[in-house]
Amino acid sequence: MFDVRSFVAVSLSWCGVVVFAAAVQSADLQTTESLFRSGKYEEAESIAAAEVDAGIWNERWARLLLRVQLTQGKYAEALTTYENAITRYPSSLTLRLLGIETLRHNDFIERSEDEIARFFSVLQSTTLRYVSRDNLVAAGRYFTERGEDARKILEMFYDRIRDSDPDYLEAYIATAELAIEKGDYQVAAETVTAAERVDATDPRTAYLAAKAYESSDAKKANESIERALELNPNHIPSLIFQAEAAIDREQYDRAIERLDQVIAIHPKHPEAWALRAVLAHLDGDAEKEKEYREKALSTWSKNSKVDYLIGKKLSEKYRFAEGAAYQRRAIAMNPDYHVARFQLAQDQLRLGDEADGWKLAQSVSDADPYNVVAHNLVTLYDRIKTFETLQSGDIHVRMQPREADLYGDAVLNLLGRAREVLCAKYDVEPDAPILVEIFPDQKDFAIRTFGLPGGAGYLGVCFGRVITANSPASQGERPANWQSVLWHEFCHVVTLEKTKNRMPRWLSEGISVYEERTQNPSWGESMTPRYREMILGTTETQSELTPPSQLSGAFLAPPSPMHLQFAYYESSLVVQFLIEKHGLEKLKQILDSLGAGLSTEDAFIGAIGPMEKLDSEFERYAKKIANDFASEADWSRDELPEKGGLDAWQEFVDKHPQNYWGLRSLASRLLQSKRYEEAIERLEALQELSVFTGEHGGPMEMLAMAYRQTGDVEKEKQILLKIIGQTSDALPALERLIEMELRQENWENVASHAEDVLAIQPLLPLGHESLAKAASAMGAPHREIPPLKALLALDPIDPAGLNYRLAKSLDSAGEKELAKRHVLMALEDAPRFRDALGLLREMVQEDGAGDEPAPSQESRESPDTPLSTAKNGEVAE
Repeated sequence: MFDVRSFVAVSLSWCGVVVFAAAVQSADLQTTESLFRSGKYEEAESIAAAEVDAGIWNERWARLLLRVQLTQGKYAEALTTYENAITRYPSSLTLRLLGIETLRHNDFIERSEDEIARFFSVLQSTTLRYVSRDNLVAAGRYFTERGEDARKILEMFYDRIRDSDPDYLEAYIATAELAIEKGDYQVAAETVTAAERVDATDPRTAYLAAKAYESSDAKKANESIERALELNPNHIPSLIFQAEAAIDREQYDRAIERLDQVIAIHPKHPEAWALRAVLAHLDGDAEKEKEYREKALSTWSKNSKVDYLIGKKLSEKYRFAEGAAYQRRAIAMNPDYHVARFQLAQDQLRLGDEADGWKLAQSVSDADPYNVVAHNLVTLYDRIKTFETLQSGDIHVRMQPREADLYGDAVLNLLGRAREVLCAKYDVEPDAPILVEIFPDQKDFAIRTFGLPGGAGYLGVCFGRVITANSPASQGERPANWQSVLWHEFCHVVTLEKTKNRMPRWLSEGISVYEERTQNPSWGESMTPRYREMILGTTETQSELTPPSQLSGAFLAPPSPMHLQFAYYESSLVVQFLIEKHGLEKLKQILDSLGAGLSTEDAFIGAIGPMEKLDSEFERYAKKIANDFASEADWSRDELPEKGGLDAWQEFVDKHPQNYWGLRSLASRLLQSKRYEEAIERLEALQELSVFTGEHGGPMEMLAMAYRQTGDVEKEKQILLKIIGQTSDALPALERLIEMELRQENWENVASHAEDVLAIQPLLPLGHESLAKAASAMGAPHREIPPLKALLALDPIDPAGLNYRLAKSLDSAGEKELAKRHVLMALEDAPRFRDALGLLREMVQEDGAGDEPAPSQESRESPDTPLSTAKNGEVAE
């Protein structure tokens, strides 16, 4: 591999100081360049061609003409332009780089390889002559394609140019392109920001900003791409960007519209035809897919990017097997095409082909150290190798060892139940292992799932037979219910298996949320006052209900986290409507049709009729549900107080005694003023209107708090029970209920609430300790053993006491040898633990070894040694 650092060091030592001589451009050249930037390609071509034909001695005219011709796909004309220009300017590296592209797109593969070799030869000879800004950028791009160390390219080419000439735009463009290619979006964003301070009129800067923010800030990305198209309505990369986004949103007509715009400018554009091949594949039209792929390769038969792009977009649709097949095609054309090799690695990992996937990811990282995504993934692999793997049948669960000790068995049991229920319901039998990985660090989850840190808000993701999930450890004080999350994700396993990963996102998510709610009413999304408004609209806002035919787009770039949650809820309502109106069998028919390769529209037509009919029928259904929700309440926001003081809200409620917003706001202010009895009056009025939902900080939680403050324990308890019946993550309510039931020694209730706590947060002692106490009180040693084992895994203050309690439970359950082991462990920590010594003596006597000397009274009751009490395991001072 060529030593970039040595080359540049030699060049610069000859120069002494890098001096970039900026060519003086004529006004005509600048004007024509502006025409090109603004998308007036034919005008720019006409002027540039006239200048070249006139023999103007300025290489930039030839380069501009080449760029305009390449942009329009006029490859034959571009070849003539290049062949004439290079004889006149043989030392121009910038021109030669354009020439390589021109030869490739005329499918002169061997000649392009010769030109690459000639580029290198020119680069090596008389280096002093080529230390110009343009040629150094061209050299950097050349080394990038060769796979040289990106950091060296940045340092030795682009950074040096920018240091010497901070106003040279092309160096910023090249830097941002390189950073995006390697997945370093932070550097890309910073570079583009600097570039726009230099020149904000070039559409490339706005386009690159969109690429930089695409994975982290959808709103900013969309704003950037719109700005690029304002600068140049015919900017092909930006139109391709919009086409890809439309495909992601399943807005296929819009995607075709954008691709037609590209093809009108450039009839042979490889990426445009590659994306048309993707659309044909999604439509189940294999003949068109083949035809469009051939058109994409018609000008450059060895263009690996075509198959890479097709495969990447299919993988984004969860068609990982088909995507992997395209990546293999791309690699067959160019074994050193690292971007395809890494995409294949990710496809294999998501298909569960871990051995090959991790090996390929490592090879890409080794070959391309600056590939941020590959580096993140292989670094994560070192941590994953420390995880423990649990197995039950074809379900494999990978967890951090401590978490596996705490709730690994519960995870296996939950997934086993999900498999039994959901596979039977949807007539599915997975024929390969299902892998579930649970990450205690959200960053690790994001890297495994998306390749980069981020992904906040995602609790789990299913790729088919591979599930990744955040553990409660990664979610703060009020984590989501991990049981509902895994049930949701396992439902994806079932429906993706049934459809061979061929289903629209809204339908996949809708079924999973619906099945959550079916399994447990407190799981999944349900109607709330805010959702009611989003469905019906208000006097000031329109309905935000999305037609099912467009619903997948609601999951991409939602305006707020609330809108994303609403997309899940609405999708589940569509599924609920389908089952209520047409029956489960029709839904399964749709899934079978999708699995057979039919398009979404055709699958629905075959089962229930056109999507347009579904759109209109569902709108009526959803609005009826919204109108039926707390129908006696006044939902108007008209005349709500602007200042919002207590007196203003009191006056409003006096006039509008059934207004939800007024009662809620007044109650909140009364609670803040500690006027609990008055707050209770208002909250009970809301309760009578049937508006209570399980929302965090909502009226139900407010009423429970007010009852607690006034000492009305029984009413508080009844409200808390309603909260946990409607909310899957009501940890504070469960903690309070356990406290109440412990006082009253209602052990079955304690056990039930403790199990609900463990479904939310198994990493804290409360649930395990409460369950153990209840089991002990009920004389159920088998139920006491698991929580005691979990408490031992939580680094307890008194391990001796816990080991003693566990030994007693094991002994009562008939597990004598294990009981003896734990009583010995208790004595190892506290050698004079009197009750543990007594238990050991009983065990020894039961074994028929009664002739062994019993511990002396002195050893059991030495006044100098703390004794661990059998009652609570605490050391007596």
